[in-house]
Amino acid sequence: MHRSLAVASALVLTSGVLAGVTPAASAAPTTPPPAPSAVARAATRLAATLLAGNRGAVRGTAAESYQVYHAEIDPTGAAHVRYTRTYHGLRVYGGDFVVHTTPAGDYAGVSSGLAAPLRLSTTARVGAAAARRTARTHFAGRLTSVGAPRLFVDASSGRGRLAWETVATGWAKDGQTPSRLHVISDARTGAFIGAHDEIETVAGTGTGIFTGTVRIDTTRNGAGYAMVDPSHGNGYTCDLNNGTSSCATFTDADNVWGNGSNSSRQSAGVDAYFGAAKTFDYFKNVHGRAGIFGNGAGVPSRVHYGDNYVNAFWDGSQMTYGDGMGNAKPLVELDVAGHEMSHGVTDNVVPGGLSYSGEAGGLNEATSDIFGTMVEFYANAPADPGDYTIGEKIDINGNGSPLRYMYNPSLDGASDSCWSPSTRYHDVHYSSGVGNHFFFDLAEGTGATAYGTSPVCGSAPAVTGIGRVKAEKIWFRALDAYFTSTTSYVDAGNPANTARAYSLRAAADLYGSCGTEYRAVQAAWTAVNVAGSDAPCGSTGGACASPGQQLGNPGFESGTSPWTGTTGDIGSYAGQTAHSGTRFGWLNGYGYSSSEYLQQQVRLPNGCSSYTLRFWLHIDTAETTSSVAYDTLKVQVLGSGGSVLATLATYSNLNAAGGYQQRSFSLSAYAGQTISVRFLGTEDVSLQTSFVLDDTAVNVS
Repeated sequence: MHRSLAVASALVLTSGVLAGVTPAASAAPTTPPPAPSAVARAATRLAATLLAGNRGAVRGTAAESYQVYHAEIDPTGAAHVRYTRTYHGLRVYGGDFVVHTTPAGDYAGVSSGLAAPLRLSTTARVGAAAARRTARTHFAGRLTSVGAPRLFVDASSGRGRLAWETVATGWAKDGQTPSRLHVISDARTGAFIGAHDEIETVAGTGTGIFTGTVRIDTTRNGAGYAMVDPSHGNGYTCDLNNGTSSCATFTDADNVWGNGSNSSRQSAGVDAYFGAAKTFDYFKNVHGRAGIFGNGAGVPSRVHYGDNYVNAFWDGSQMTYGDGMGNAKPLVELDVAGHEMSHGVTDNVVPGGLSYSGEAGGLNEATSDIFGTMVEFYANAPADPGDYTIGEKIDINGNGSPLRYMYNPSLDGASDSCWSPSTRYHDVHYSSGVGNHFFFDLAEGTGATAYGTSPVCGSAPAVTGIGRVKAEKIWFRALDAYFTSTTSYVDAGNPANTARAYSLRAAADLYGSCGTEYRAVQAAWTAVNVAGSDAPCGSTGGACASPGQQLGNPGFESGTSPWTGTTGDIGSYAGQTAHSGTRFGWLNGYGYSSSEYLQQQVRLPNGCSSYTLRFWLHIDTAETTSSVAYDTLKVQVLGSGGSVLATLATYSNLNAAGGYQQRSFSLSAYAGQTISVRFLGTEDVSLQTSFVLDDTAVNVS
């Protein structure tokens, strides 16, 4: 009797959703992503097929279902399909992952935050009433309501535990800032796990109106004009008139707005309106993203919020700015606007956003500081040119100092300039310093610069910057294609799910492995004391140390060496033919249970731009099913100690076809390392499947 795949029914794509999925328990992005294109739909279908054969890579179990969240297609045709995960119908926070495919449609690995498969009971020992009490206890402001607790699987640590999520709604301690506090408690013990506020704020005071005289696009409104931006998704700016609810869109008779001071209520509106437009333009023109939400919609901006409100916040759908002390200092500075709206980008790119706690929370804040700063450089406003200080014009400390310093974060007296084991326990606005410092070093370099002096941590070598243009593209690529909700600076249990690992993959994607940009990313992380498992590139710069074909006996024509494993499978046998020459490698094909492999160790040289594994594969089978993979061939990359670094692809009896087909995969992630390429065939108890290999190659150039 054949083996069965109990989860096969969960891997059928239906309108972008894998069948059997339960809707996520947490709030979805406020604005839905745009409808997928035909290319994106094809990519998600392919990803679903590849996922079925590579569930181990995402620590999958038969109790799970997956939902396609978004598909990102590179210009090369490579694809990155994001998924969310449910376990026995419960949302898994931290269970999101990305399936990557090559331009040829082959499997190229995954990004995943889970360290182990989920094996837990979904029966709560502590009830919902206790979870509500915990939420009330941990709400520090004026509470107005407590929502119904919802069970979910908290896998933010990489391992799952059953938890309650309870949303407590009200007002923060200041009595004016709205608060939607998500309180997490253990459903087995009742212990408080943590909390985060859905409304993200930045505290400060303002000293004036910041952008100077700028051009803005408005809309005709009867005989006059309205602050509704037709060029940026009809985003608008409105006046709350120092209240908290009713907001009137600004109008004007002559399309000349504000006077550069707080004596005109329009002046703060101009700053907010300009900030929203430039943030929209930045993500569209620099990163190819259709605004904050990715669907072309503009952002509402509300100014003159509250009475003496010294704050500004993003609530998931809109920006809100207070007027500061005495209602005389609006908090509408450009990098503050860009920072807060960049939270919206993060929340809409990564399902649920980067976790707002621990090191993932620090990366969340750093991402907003990075893009808020890049928006400021992009806008190049007359009175607020770009720099690497955050909120320098709002005078948050009352002494002219900025909120944060990216070139040396510890100058604020609290932020981390260098990573340490305690970083994960710091407030996210302070642990963000590690990411901020990294980005500055990557863009501008260490030592004395035009924007401040950036020190290295410990005895790290100096870093030569690669410029803002390349640095910002690497960071966005890492966020867009690789980051998961639990990505951190350092993770001994899952070193692949780190900002260092993902930014290196991004650099390799954009500029090649071990080139100048890739090596600068390595150096910039080292300069802030973030180490990684990536092999160092050689000292020859971008020179390719040893190009050419790297495998020995690639066509199996000269005996068996240096192949190891089931070397009796190499030869010339009746029943199969070679792709070229007379010999080949024939795995399985017996019609009974068998496991065979061929592998070869190879050293990938440093400094090259392309590392490609290619081989020709012929599969024939006696299996008659059209839906179940009974017999499989895995193409794997092993580390020097024999551990599986990646399963590049899994083929099965379902892939049987007449003749040979060429397959290819990138090995760029392993530049400078000694690895082994392994072909592992497994056959079940009846009906043969043959996996025939020939003309293998690892080409480096």
